[in-house]
Amino acid sequence: MSVLNVEQAGSGPVRQAGSVNEAPSGTKGRPVPERLVRVGFIPLVDMAILVAAAEQGFARREGLRLQLVKDVSWSNIRDRLAFRQFDVAHMLSPMPIASQLHLGSNPYPCFTPFALGRGGNAITLSVDLYREMQAAAGLDGSEDALTNGLALKKVVERRRESGRKPLVFAMTYPFSSHNYEFRFWLAAAGINPDADVTMTVVPPPLTVDAMTARAIDGFCVNAPWNMIAVEKGVGRMVATKADIWPSAPEKVLGVSPEWAEENPETLSRLVVALDAAARWCDDRQNHGDLADMMAHPAHVGVPSEMIRRLLSGRLTVDPNGRTRQVENYMTFHDRSANFPWLSQALWIYSQMVRWGQVAYGELGLARVRAAYRPEMYRQILGHTSASIPAGDSRIEGVETESFIDGRRFSPDDIPAYVAGFDIRKDLGSGVAH
Repeated sequence: MSVLNVEQAGSGPVRQAGSVNEAPSGTKGRPVPERLVRVGFIPLVDMAILVAAAEQGFARREGLRLQLVKDVSWSNIRDRLAFRQFDVAHMLSPMPIASQLHLGSNPYPCFTPFALGRGGNAITLSVDLYREMQAAAGLDGSEDALTNGLALKKVVERRRESGRKPLVFAMTYPFSSHNYEFRFWLAAAGINPDADVTMTVVPPPLTVDAMTARAIDGFCVNAPWNMIAVEKGVGRMVATKADIWPSAPEKVLGVSPEWAEENPETLSRLVVALDAAARWCDDRQNHGDLADMMAHPAHVGVPSEMIRRLLSGRLTVDPNGRTRQVENYMTFHDRSANFPWLSQALWIYSQMVRWGQVAYGELGLARVRAAYRPEMYRQILGHTSASIPAGDSRIEGVETESFIDGRRFSPDDIPAYVAGFDIRKDLGSGVAH
């Protein structure tokens, strides 16, 4: 674990987006002392907004100095926010919800007023496993994600019939988009993740090593680790987040309630800075500079050229060099990517109920609503942004944002949605809260 003030690191070329002499938002005409904000993060491309805010002048324009602190696991991020080593953190979108529901060890309650974008996840299987799927189902490498899943089901059934041990798949944290998306993809293909395979936890930076060591047969993680597995010759990408559900929330800004209460103006300035940084990250003209910054060892620490390709959605999916163009593979601001949708929080809750992590109930619903704070987003950015949604919830999975199984999600009837899945735990099997 390293601790580094990125403003002292001198990483990458810096092109200031705003004058550092400009007064922070809402403080025009009066001097404001610079405030330090300690931010924990995991080395993934989807923390780009935080890097841009620190290095492109957006934070300084708001009178802030961001201290970005690199960590290796989501449990560390959770604990260090609880122990006040961080003020805010780069977090998995389900983590604030799990914390409010008192799930997991050390469930320190936190919340999010701002999402850090969407996209970037993918499911990668070992090359050996993928070759088994090709032999079982006649895949030529051009198939879609669901067809790949159906081919995997054939392999799972053959292994069971021949008495071989179940396949082992990894995600990065029990309360993660990776866990729910991996399970969603498996179940859509008729594979029960709790009965047909073994699911385990591996921190993002260790996923490729685990696959290389043959400790796991596949994983779901964010960029750049899928592409690294492919280019190392050990992995084959079979599905992306866009294939499973393009709208799925990915990372969010996790905020300590005590810190927010003690520093309301600092939090407001931080959200304003992140909003400006998110717009900058979405501009393709800035992707070269962004990739150079992200490539620095203080951040993601992989070649800039690879990050540039990931930002463009041009993915190498097979060690043989097959590529795939995924539109909007990573989105940092467009299509309300920063808005903390309650309907998306409730979809995450539905998956926690589906897989028996928590029982459905009215108290649980109230706690989920305490985790995502769209009213705070509106209060802070209402006077600066013209793209704030009119409502906090919507029907998810419509038009171009469909789920891989074709269903829609209504946040008003979670029990009916969960009961509609053939592969699931019983509705009341989770821990009641």
